[in-house]
Amino acid sequence: MLSLVIAESALELVPKELQNHNSVLASAKKFNKKPSEILLDVSWHFAAMKGIKNEIKRGRPDLIHFCLLEATSIPLYFANKLQVFVHTVNDDVISLDKSVRLPKSYHRFAGLVEKLFSEKKIEEDGKNLLEIKKMSFKDLIEKIKPSQVIGLSSKGVVSSYHQLAQEADKDACIVVGGFAKGQFSDDTKKHLDKIVSVDKNPLEAHIIISRVLYECEKRIIM
Repeated sequence: MLSLVIAESALELVPKELQNHNSVLASAKKFNKKPSEILLDVSWHFAAMKGIKNEIKRGRPDLIHFCLLEATSIPLYFANKLQVFVHTVNDDVISLDKSVRLPKSYHRFAGLVEKLFSEKKIEEDGKNLLEIKKMSFKDLIEKIKPSQVIGLSSKGVVSSYHQLAQEADKDACIVVGGFAKGQFSDDTKKHLDKIVSVDKNPLEAHIIISRVLYECEKRIIM
């Protein structure tokens, strides 16, 4: 089965060292939650985030929402030919059940993910629709056991969406960065068999995902 990993994703709860910042306290109050229970979001917490480690790769839960909607709203996913994982910047891994239908509303999505971080799984009718576990990128790849691991990056070897889809094995793992700026860490790159660049423009992750998966879909199920 084809796998998609959204790696080093900018998805996390507000870290302890930022929880007393005024911008965090204000947004927590607005949503009637504790500072430790809300997602780190640069839209709300820009001032608090200044100078934190990996600043440019954090605080974009909206980006992950877009990516997941693109990946789980297509025929390839409905046909059970694609499995999707979110690996976060803090080495948490979210697994999605094939029957999950994510909220289209960002605010509902944020609430769902906040609940997931708290309870570790979202269940319905005996199924774990979403589950989160501490897991490194390396461990995730070992769990998936793909035939090849292909990273997508502007620093990769020039290719195209079509060429990538033609060259990817049916059990390949495609890795896209879940951050707005920056490149894969060295720890991630160590576990990529190859890194390719599929577009001359620096497009956002959800656009890359939609185009790559469409080309894979045409080869696999059309």
